[in-house]
Amino acid sequence: MKFTLSWLKEHLETEATLDEIVEAMTMAGLEVEDVEDPAARLAAFSTAKVISAEKHPDADKLKICTVETVDGMKQIVCGAPNARAGMIGIYAPLGAYIPGLDFSLDKKPRKIRGIESYGMLCSTKELEAGEDHDGIADLKDEWPVGTPAAEALGMADPVIDFEVTPNRPDWLGIEGIARDLAAAGLGKLKDRAPRTVSGAFPCPVKVAIRDTDFCPAFGLRLVRGVKNGPSPDWLQARLKAIGLRPINALVDITNFITYDRGRPLHVFDAAKVKGDLVIRRALEGETLKALDEREYALDEEVGVIADDAGVESLAGVMGGEETGCTDETTDVLIESALWDPIAIAKIGRKLGIMSDAQYRFARGVDTHFMKAGLELATEMVIELCGGEPSEVEIAGEIPAPPEAIRFNLSEPGRLTGLTLGEKREMEILTDLGCTIDGMGEETIVQPPTWRRDLTQDADLVEEIARIHGYDKLDATPLPRLEGNREPVLSEGAERARRARRALAADGWSEAVTWSFCRADQAALFDGEDAPRVANPISSELDTMRPTPLVHLILGLQKNADRGQGGVWLAEIGPAWKGAKPEDQMSIAAGALRADAARHWEGAQTPDIFTVKAAALTALQAAGAPVDNLQTDRDVAGWWHPGRSGAMKLGNRTLAVFGEIHPHVLNTLDIEGRVLAFECYLDQLPPVKKKDSKSKGALNKSDLNPLTRDFAFLVDAETPAEQVARAAKGADKKLISDARIFDLYEGKGVPEGQKSLAIEVTIQPRDATLSDKEIDKVSDAVVAAVKKATGAELRG
Repeated sequence: MKFTLSWLKEHLETEATLDEIVEAMTMAGLEVEDVEDPAARLAAFSTAKVISAEKHPDADKLKICTVETVDGMKQIVCGAPNARAGMIGIYAPLGAYIPGLDFSLDKKPRKIRGIESYGMLCSTKELEAGEDHDGIADLKDEWPVGTPAAEALGMADPVIDFEVTPNRPDWLGIEGIARDLAAAGLGKLKDRAPRTVSGAFPCPVKVAIRDTDFCPAFGLRLVRGVKNGPSPDWLQARLKAIGLRPINALVDITNFITYDRGRPLHVFDAAKVKGDLVIRRALEGETLKALDEREYALDEEVGVIADDAGVESLAGVMGGEETGCTDETTDVLIESALWDPIAIAKIGRKLGIMSDAQYRFARGVDTHFMKAGLELATEMVIELCGGEPSEVEIAGEIPAPPEAIRFNLSEPGRLTGLTLGEKREMEILTDLGCTIDGMGEETIVQPPTWRRDLTQDADLVEEIARIHGYDKLDATPLPRLEGNREPVLSEGAERARRARRALAADGWSEAVTWSFCRADQAALFDGEDAPRVANPISSELDTMRPTPLVHLILGLQKNADRGQGGVWLAEIGPAWKGAKPEDQMSIAAGALRADAARHWEGAQTPDIFTVKAAALTALQAAGAPVDNLQTDRDVAGWWHPGRSGAMKLGNRTLAVFGEIHPHVLNTLDIEGRVLAFECYLDQLPPVKKKDSKSKGALNKSDLNPLTRDFAFLVDAETPAEQVARAAKGADKKLISDARIFDLYEGKGVPEGQKSLAIEVTIQPRDATLSDKEIDKVSDAVVAAVKKATGAELRG
């Protein structure tokens, strides 16, 4: 929502500066996004008078001008063909930044063909104040030398742009903004209530409402004998300042009132309307070419305004091109209607239209300004275009005002700590448009028709605190609780937090991506049953994601396209395999490209064991018993069948790791190979509660450990970790670790078998081990591995 400072002052009598107004808006809850102040942007420029303009001795198209400026007489070399003695132009001093050319003048005089130039005379295009670049600005009025350029060019009016929250449709009119600022003490709200315009004859066009679900009330009036054409300069300037294109006087009046009072209107060329008007649902197969020059296919979900010839307008959204007003219009029908907000929101969403009218009606307009808006439009049409008005035709019933609220004037103090006093509280509510009856505990507050968001006493307390100023609330710390405080995070949230920190410490970059994805993307990851979103924010996000890897993989490609191919992306978040509550999962996932990557340990080439290690890191941090996990190849179809694996605890899958299937990558248009992992945090066994919060005794030995290497011949399909696990379990007291360090298949190894070499770490506890005791441990290792896998010690 945009408005100019001068426009605001049409409704607000105030001496406040621009900065004070912006500050007051922010404190009152109006989120200011931008302030464009042409006066500040053009502060360096001012008016100047050309005293003489002589031809340059060494250039046919250049002139040497003597210019009277705010800095005294200056010699300026100018190439504009219209430079002449006596003209008033715009002077740019040395060092000034020229916005239309995006460069700054030198701070020292510059020689142009041997003649020094002390500044510049500017065109309107160079100042971004117009499109004229054929010559320098030639001001018609006799502006005094040194007048700020913004004032002389009519650009001294700042434009304020702010965000409107959905519950405050009254802020979509400048009068509503002025009302809040006046209540906040920034000035006085001007009374600009429209006057009643008497009709000279009955309105010849009647209105019938067939569907009150769309339209509770509809107002119409004919003004005949108008003379349409361009609107006056002041009206065009108002609309241009906020980014609207002037069209003609009749249309510009409706656009002006839309922003001035938050009251959308529509005008029909009466000569093009056939018969009476009816508000109804569209019929299947009907179409309308709207004012945006697009043709829309309609059905019974769309409300329309129709005449005997068919559909003429989309209800509360946009008019039709056929009955639009042009410069030839002599008789105009002015429409001021009430439309159901939900119905209008659905129509706009269905047809993909976001017009100024739809935006306001979808949020709800002031119901009791319907007829007043019609009177205001009539008054402006007669003033600017002439004509004779008919009586007002009203169909339907205007909704009743909001329900009154029983309010205790002590509530603001109880809920906020503010002690304003009943008089000040009542003053604030009155300034906001409420009417008040009674005092103290028996106060009855009647909200105005433009504030239907006020439904309970807490809403009134909020309004009082907002207008008085949230910055005036006393800062009171929360009381310190006695005793020990238990952790506030649930077990699942704590596990996710620990996994997130562990992955970050391991060099992974956390990503936070959408919980939605496209349906065809979900299908690649077995997401055919993932819930569909009934009202997606985008067609690209219409399905709940079956895995965070969808966006992580796409994110890798986006980074690679921008020259960042070595990122490691991880995310801990929800995923869905169905629509039931139990179908939602919490997953820790990560993905990286299988080429050389940059990492905190240095350049390295990732492989399947990189992502397996990351999965183990996340699981261990989350409290999983990683020493008891078993690995197999039971993975989903979107993993590479020969380069992936699952880590299980019994029959429960805790994680999957490996390479993504090439078919999935090709479908997603991903270049190269991608390695990834998923940890299913919901599948982890519950954490066992300790009997004591104290840590156990430190189990360290002051004796040096020793290692022994073993090479076993095992079946080629035997998992390596099965051998390592069996070896480690051979003597749980003395063996502290067992790891695979070599795999060999080839000459000397029988076909169908492989050679696995493991290093077993033996940690003495009470005394140094003798050779006999070490041999005993070694024999136990060989026996345990043979029993578990059928392996034979390789000679």
